[in-house]
Amino acid sequence: MGVIADYGLFLAKVATFLVAIAVLVVVVINAAQRKRGQRGELRVTRLSEQYQDAREAMQVSLLDQHQQKLWHKSQKKKQKQEAKQAKARARRGETSSSVKPIMYVLDFKGSMDAHEVSSLREEISAVLAVARPGDEVMLRLESPGGVVHGYGLAASQLQRLREREIPLTAVVDKVAASGGYMMACVANTIVAAPFSIIGSIGVVAQFPNFNRLLKNHDIDVELHTAGQYKRTLTLFGENTAEGREKFREDLNQTHLLFKQFVHQMRPALDVDAVATGEHWYGTQALEKGLVDAIGTSDDWLIGRIEQYDVVGVRYIRRKNVMDRMTQSAAKSADRLLLRWWQRGQQNPPL
Repeated sequence: MGVIADYGLFLAKVATFLVAIAVLVVVVINAAQRKRGQRGELRVTRLSEQYQDAREAMQVSLLDQHQQKLWHKSQKKKQKQEAKQAKARARRGETSSSVKPIMYVLDFKGSMDAHEVSSLREEISAVLAVARPGDEVMLRLESPGGVVHGYGLAASQLQRLREREIPLTAVVDKVAASGGYMMACVANTIVAAPFSIIGSIGVVAQFPNFNRLLKNHDIDVELHTAGQYKRTLTLFGENTAEGREKFREDLNQTHLLFKQFVHQMRPALDVDAVATGEHWYGTQALEKGLVDAIGTSDDWLIGRIEQYDVVGVRYIRRKNVMDRMTQSAAKSADRLLLRWWQRGQQNPPL
């Protein structure tokens, strides 16, 4: 027994040492990142050029060897001529008379706490800083909803575009439910894939209560508050009928605010008919007036690539070590919640 105890003590010391080293490494790296003072970076991608390159690559691959040589030769000549003209215009201080309006493409793949709104804010601020008359914004949106304050802020960020009269199109390929639809309804136009999940204008809140379990083990929980409704329902205390009624009242008030917001953004929509907490597939949502067109983000972009210079805007937020360590677990939890929701939950949280 003495040998086993000594061995156990040795393992405990080793584990403690390794944990201490890991904590020290995390602290040092985080300090270095703070010293650099870089929050993140804005990445701009010319999607029009990517699409054009892919189209040309496909076209060339279908030619025979002789035709490919002729095509490459003509392309080099064309590019050389265009570069010469652009250089001449630059010397004269001129801009091209054929400059297209820009369609800025943003992506929002929301989690339950909507923390992605911090990057969305940076992206919208960048667009507003350079947008010209005729420019538009397309938002590729995917979210099953989440906390009220998080998605309320995300919708408010999108309203900044609307207030500046920059046309906004929200395209939903998979799901924009509850808080996700709150964001989508800010757009001037909502496009949904045929089997995307749309709607669920409802509010839900649930949590367990361990009061009886604690009582069975003779454990008391004291909760002291100032203010009649500072705490309505609790996890460990004994909930009252009055507390439940107040909690339901607060949920109904949140639901009312949600409906009023949707009506404000889409006045023609019969909100009472669709604010039942149900969700619909894209084609059904079109019939009910929740969306304006059926399609995918790819088709929507390709259909406008000749009219606009399509530019992807993405703000990459720098993550510290702890964020990287917890990110995988958080994503797994979000995927698990989404699967549960898709398997039968009819009214996800806002």
